[in-house]
Amino acid sequence: MASFILNLVNNMLNRVKLALDSPSAGAVVFGVHISGHLFVEVLLLVVILFLLSQKSYKPPKRPLTKKEIDELCDEWVPESLIPPITEEVQCEPPVLESAAGPHTIISGKEVVNFASANYLGLIGHEKLLESCTSALEKYGVGSCGPRGFYGTIDVHLDCEARIAKFLGTPDSILYSYGLSTMFSAIPCFCKKGDLIVADEGVHWGIQNGLYLSRSTVVYFKHNDMDSLRNTLERVTADNKRAKKLRRYIVVEAVYQNSGQIAPLDELIRLKEKYRFRVFLDESNSFGVLGRSGRGLTEHCGVPVDKIDIVTAAMGHALATEGGFCTGSARVVDHQRLSSSGYVFSASLPPYLASAAITAIDVLEENPDLITKLKKNTAILRTGLSDIHGLSIASNPESPIVFLILEKSTGSMKNDLQLLEDIADRALKEDSVFVVTSKRSMLDKCRLPVGIRLFVSAAHSEADLVKACESLKRISAVVLRDHN
Repeated sequence: MASFILNLVNNMLNRVKLALDSPSAGAVVFGVHISGHLFVEVLLLVVILFLLSQKSYKPPKRPLTKKEIDELCDEWVPESLIPPITEEVQCEPPVLESAAGPHTIISGKEVVNFASANYLGLIGHEKLLESCTSALEKYGVGSCGPRGFYGTIDVHLDCEARIAKFLGTPDSILYSYGLSTMFSAIPCFCKKGDLIVADEGVHWGIQNGLYLSRSTVVYFKHNDMDSLRNTLERVTADNKRAKKLRRYIVVEAVYQNSGQIAPLDELIRLKEKYRFRVFLDESNSFGVLGRSGRGLTEHCGVPVDKIDIVTAAMGHALATEGGFCTGSARVVDHQRLSSSGYVFSASLPPYLASAAITAIDVLEENPDLITKLKKNTAILRTGLSDIHGLSIASNPESPIVFLILEKSTGSMKNDLQLLEDIADRALKEDSVFVVTSKRSMLDKCRLPVGIRLFVSAAHSEADLVKACESLKRISAVVLRDHN
C-alpha cells in the first residue's frame, strides 16, 4: 500500500514538472522569455503581499453586558501587596509601661531588663532629663525641616562638634534616625560598579545600605580574617579592573548578631595591603569599648584616622536617638550634599541633640561607668558559663552576651522556637526580660540565632545573679523536655 502511494506521488510530481518545463508553460513579456517556474513564484509573491496588506479580522466591538461584568468581577483576584503572613512571622512583643532602664514594667509587673541596649545606664539620668527639658523650653519639640532647608539649629552644630572632639576626628555629621545613618552613608559613597567586601554577619541596616548602593557585594565568613584575606585576594586577582574601582570593607565593631568584636588591627593590615577603604559601624561599641569609651579604635590601639568612615547609632550607650558619621572634612561634606537620610529627612529634634551632648559629658566625667559595665559583663558570663545546652558565642569584652544552642536542631525555625520558649518562661516565671535574635523576612543574615542579653552598668549584682539562675533552670527544663 505504501509503495503504491509513493509511486502515485512521484507520477504527479513528474507530470507537474513536465507541464512547467513544456514550451507552452512559458511566456514572452517585452521580448523576455519567462519560464513556468518563475511565473508561479511571482504569482505566489503577489498573493503573499496581498494577504499581508489586508487588515486582520476583528470581531465587532460591543459593550459588555451587566452580567458579563459581574462574572469578570467575581473571577478577579487582586494580587497581594505583601507576602502572606505565616504563623512564625506573627508575634506580639511585650509592651513596656515605663522607661527601658535596668528595671521596667511589663503587664503591671516589674521585671529585670536585659532587652534594652542601655549600656551605660543613662536612661532616666537626671542630667539628661534636665538637658532635654531646657532644650524643649528653648526650641520646642521638632525642627520641621531637613538640615539644608532651615532645619539646622545651633544645637545640631554643637553636637557634631562635640562628637568630633570626643573621637578626635576633624568633623562629624548628624542623622535623625540611627538606622538611616547606615543605609544612607553607604550608598552615599558606594555606587553601581564599586566593589564591597562585607562580613556575612552585619545587621539589617548595613544590609539595606549595601542593597541600595547597587555595588558588587562579596561576603566573607563572619569575623574570619583568613576568609577576608582570601576574599580580597580573589576579588582583586579575578577582576582586572579592581585597581580602578572604589573598594570598601564593611564591618561592625561589635556585631549585633553574635556579640563578636572585629579584630581591627588585622583588618587595617589587610586594608593597607590590598588598598581598600574601611567602613566601620560602632553602634554597639561607642561609649563602651576602650579606656574612655571611644570605641574599637581605642580598644585596639588603632589611630582613628586609619578608618575612612565611622558610623554609630546614638540610641544605645548615649540613651538618646539618631546617629552620626565621623571622619575627614571631605567625608562629612560629601554627605551634606549626597546622603539621602541627611538631605531629605527632618533634622534630629533639638532636645535629642542636647541629650547626646550631655551624655558624652557624663561619660567623660564618669569613666567608672565603663569599668562597672565590664565588671557586670564578667559576672554575667561567669554565671552562665556552665548553662545546660547553651554556650556563650560572644567576645568576653562585648556588652552583648550571646547564647546559642550547643546542638542545633538542624532548622533555624526550630532553634528559634526553643530559644523563644526559654525567653518567654524567664519573663513569666522569674520576671527576667531577655530577647532572642529573631530576624525579619528582609534580614539575610544566616548566623545561628540565639538569646541576646544587653548588659548595663546600671544592673546590680543581684540582677545578674537572678538572670543567671533563671536561665540555667529554665534552659535545663526546656532542652531536657525537647531531647
